[in-house]
Amino acid sequence: MRVVFRIVKRLILLMLAVLLAYQCWVFGWVLWWKWNPPVETNFMEIRLDELQEKNPQAKLQYQWVPYEKISMNLKRAVVAAEDDKFMEHSGFDWVGIENALKKNQRKGKKVAGGSTITQQLSKNLFLSPSRSYIRKLQEAVITVMIESLWSKHRILEVYLNVVEWGNGVFGAEAGARRHFGQSAAYLSEAQAARMAVMLPSPRRFEKRFPAYVTEHAQSVQQRMRFSQTP
Repeated sequence: MRVVFRIVKRLILLMLAVLLAYQCWVFGWVLWWKWNPPVETNFMEIRLDELQEKNPQAKLQYQWVPYEKISMNLKRAVVAAEDDKFMEHSGFDWVGIENALKKNQRKGKKVAGGSTITQQLSKNLFLSPSRSYIRKLQEAVITVMIESLWSKHRILEVYLNVVEWGNGVFGAEAGARRHFGQSAAYLSEAQAARMAVMLPSPRRFEKRFPAYVTEHAQSVQQRMRFSQTP
């Protein structure tokens, strides 16, 4: 019995050591990306693997641009569409999460997420699209790291540069050129609103833009002028 206890104890200690090592690894990257543009995120790696299964020569469309080279219209539209309390919270919008849970209960299925821009960024940088309590817990840990180390300016800058905007298309610059044939610096209010509402399902809405999404884009365009951005 003592032998079994010692083995279990060692396994638990080993698991804790591995978990701590992973958190330190994540923390190191969060610290590095505070000043340096991400070359590749976990979401990018996953998407590239999927594309190369069909075409080994496939490449992602991704081009980093500094915050100042992204249209203010897009910054405001994304905040209006994804996280209108972005400048107020510290990574978690508890009221938004509560409202999302209530809405999902009423509908009997998940129709709202409640994730903030920082939570979405955490997932994009390090995790996967899969859903589990363990992944959400890790997402929360990374969110705290990012909010503790980065400014809101940096969070929005990295988010806009790494989020997916089409099949194999990542970042505002590549997204603007794919959908409107121009730089992200020159997006109009209508164009920015249209890009912002694509974010929940960019590959799906790239192929088909339903009427309800068009209505949502119009609503975002009306509200974005009130968005607070860094």
